[in-house]
Amino acid sequence: MKRLLLGVGNRVSGDDGAGPAVAERLGVDNRWHSIDCGLALENASGIVARERPDLLVIVDAARMGLPAGSIRRLPIDGTDQMLASTHGLPLAFVIERLASSVVGEIVFIGIEPRDLALGDGLSPPVAAAVDGLVETLRRGEVDRIPRLESAEAG
Repeated sequence: MKRLLLGVGNRVSGDDGAGPAVAERLGVDNRWHSIDCGLALENASGIVARERPDLLVIVDAARMGLPAGSIRRLPIDGTDQMLASTHGLPLAFVIERLASSVVGEIVFIGIEPRDLALGDGLSPPVAAAVDGLVETLRRGEVDRIPRLESAEAG
């Protein structure tokens, strides 16, 4: 199975760097191809088209109204308002473009940020979440990540 992870976020905005941190830490795992996309998820579309992964995982900081460091699989539609970063293009548009690259399954994972202030480094709960998510991905247990329930969001 070909697996590709895209980490999205701004490393100089505190916990918004969670996605890139996951990509960096997972980068040493030979079962995954991981890319730090920074703020420009759309720039990875060519790589996705070339790689044609069976599983595409996108990780970004997302305001879900949960405790800092909470991890959830998010629906693609309606997720834009939860994202910590302002991205150049709407997420649903970018995902649709990536999906047209003959991707098997697309999973969007959000990590609840605590601090988005300018400055390097993740807060302790988000750093712990990044470590936990990397281990979950290495074990191939993406399906064990809980989905965001509408009752939780807010």
